[in-house]
Amino acid sequence: MENATFNGKVYDARHGGAFDRGSADSYYHRDRRPHYFVGATHHGAEVKQGLMSKEEIEAYNAGYDFNEQFGDKKDWG
Repeated sequence: MENATFNGKVYDARHGGAFDRGSADSYYHRDRRPHYFVGATHHGAEVKQGLMSKEEIEAYNAGYDFNEQFGDKKDWG
């Protein structure tokens, strides 16, 4: 998925990006911890919340909320 639309806004949904990481954290039952990777997940520098722009944090939260509303959850059983 390259782009995702949620609540009327289009987000960059590239692997490792803020929207993707939010969605993944929701999927794996993790708490919100805004972050993203410069490259693909774990293949580039991780950018943490303190260094993220307002728009990047919004994208992370949108990804998290998107998965909470429409996605599924990892079944650990």
